Amino acid sequence: MTRIKLSSMMFLQYMMYAVWWVPLAAYLTNLGVGSTEKALILSSMALGCILSPVIGMVADRFFAGQKVLAGLNIINAIMLFLAGTTNNSDLLFVYLLIAMFGYMPTWGLTSSISMAHLSSEEFPKVRVFGSIGWVASGIFSIIFIKFFNINFDGTNIPFYCGAGVSLLAAVTNFTLPNTPPQAKKEKISFIEIFGLRTLKMMRDRNFAIFIIFSFISMIPFAMYYSFFSEFLLHINTKYISVTMNWGILAEMGFLLLVSPAIKKLGLRKVMILGLVALTIRYLAFYAGGVISQSWMYYIGILIHGLIFGFFYVGGQIYIDKKAPAELKSQAQGFIFLVTFGVGLLAGNFICAHIIDFFRVEGATNWNGIWGVTTLLSVSTLLLFVLLFKNNISKK
Repeated sequence: MTRIKLSSMMFLQYMMYAVWWVPLAAYLTNLGVGSTEKALILSSMALGCILSPVIGMVADRFFAGQKVLAGLNIINAIMLFLAGTTNNSDLLFVYLLIAMFGYMPTWGLTSSISMAHLSSEEFPKVRVFGSIGWVASGIFSIIFIKFFNINFDGTNIPFYCGAGVSLLAAVTNFTLPNTPPQAKKEKISFIEIFGLRTLKMMRDRNFAIFIIFSFISMIPFAMYYSFFSEFLLHINTKYISVTMNWGILAEMGFLLLVSPAIKKLGLRKVMILGLVALTIRYLAFYAGGVISQSWMYYIGILIHGLIFGFFYVGGQIYIDKKAPAELKSQAQGFIFLVTFGVGLLAGNFICAHIIDFFRVEGATNWNGIWGVTTLLSVSTLLLFVLLFKNNISKK
């Protein structure tokens, strides 16, 4: 029963986010939100990442894990509901920012709750239900379009769905096994929370290069992660959420290839393959538009798991091998801050300006946008190959 409860927790936790995040850019486009403000709203997740270690740390020192999780999900449910009630972009940003302050700490919290009651071998079997929940979030789009004949993607309905799932999760969180706070008596250190002690590892040239390119890679990565639903709206895609979730479905398989690939090729080559996949994605998008072959867009979608698994998960493994024992957990927090925190924040604003540059009289030249992101990806790949020479043992 414990494993079933924890699997359900993961399923709902990732479903509540995916259901509204995936089609968010399309919704903002329909609202007529300007490029800078759109980038700011899409960066609510990145801003939540930056501050979530602080919120998570404070919460974990006073209450049992399952109660903290329930409280955060209630906050998320309220804010998502309010986000669905407004067409004011300023209020929407405030609601989503508060929602992300409540939601982003739950990624680490659900993992810590699970690992407190499972062996390390059992944890991946529970964590995979988070990916299943992300993919399953597409069912809302199908239900509203097929059965109610109501548009879903590009509307405010996903916010209400996210709020409902979040509220359901909060109720079920109270049935989770008790997980008392483990750091109740520990002193609070903001330097350690953000993993800033990891900065001393930057004296290692190859480690510094890895950190820098992890940040730089988020610029082209953000064009897909944050803005692809806007493109799908542009080409009149009926099921935006379902279409993008094909990438997450494929991700489950690609993640299983990471470990055997590292054993055979080594970490450096695996991370390079991740950047090769990033280049292939945008080349496929560009070519698909130029020769009018929409099936090529699915290459870029389905390859998402290869990019994420080989470069970003591979990067986490690289950090685990490079960091000394006393810095391992801080280093993992630091790379999350660099990529999906500060990196995604910068990537969103840069990508918004690229899109704005290629928009003339209300028409957007997406072929030009994909051409630029292809060049950015190729440059990142070539420079990484030339500068990052460190290859850790394949074992």
